[in-house]
Amino acid sequence: MGELHYLIWAGLAAAMVGLSKGGLPTVGMLSVPILSLFMSPVKAVVMLLPIYIISDMVGLWLYRKNFSIINLKILVPAGVGGVLVGWLTASVVSDTVVKMMIGLMGVGFVLNAWRKRNTLQSPHPASWKKGIFWGSLSGFTSFISHAGGPPFQVYLLPQKLPKLVFAGTSTLFFAVINLAKLGPYHQLQPYGSAELAGALVLIPFALAGTVAGAYLTRKIADDWFFKWVQWGLLAISIKLIVDVLRA
Repeated sequence: MGELHYLIWAGLAAAMVGLSKGGLPTVGMLSVPILSLFMSPVKAVVMLLPIYIISDMVGLWLYRKNFSIINLKILVPAGVGGVLVGWLTASVVSDTVVKMMIGLMGVGFVLNAWRKRNTLQSPHPASWKKGIFWGSLSGFTSFISHAGGPPFQVYLLPQKLPKLVFAGTSTLFFAVINLAKLGPYHQLQPYGSAELAGALVLIPFALAGTVAGAYLTRKIADDWFFKWVQWGLLAISIKLIVDVLRA
């Protein structure tokens, strides 16, 4: 029963990863907390990376025609740089500080967006200055705990892109970021047969989640899609803050 209990929850964590790669933002950030019920958070982060990468491959095919090339040109180099900074500072940077910082920024962004919701806001253009900052922060926090979603969304949401372009840009960006994390993760905590076997078992859950996420993204109305993104961003940001306060 213990193994079945673990498989159910681990399968749910993998499905959450898949749903996020299929186009439902922020959902994947629940995966590490779920797996942390059964193992150390560090081990959970490392174990989930192969799941992220495999889900990325499916997501890349699903959104191969839907993405913002100008934003990817800005975000990808910045995000890879953020991963590098995360690797070089892994032994000295406090997870607690990073979680609180990202949590506060996410809550602040959503509350500000709600404050302006009744005023007409024109879409913001892609910005090298903002993109380099938020893209680097997204790569850094993604390296720390697969929590790169909030900074990415803070940058991209004001552009009011079509939902499939938003989802596709997110999928392509994090596909590159996750590949960039593979070497550093293995160097910090080498993959063993147990971790790889555990990840292998979870692949079907992740693939099913990816396909389901893409289907739901196309079916949900644009207005509700972005409300989902905002509520998800707020929930995850509050959770990060609560985690810090409990610690």
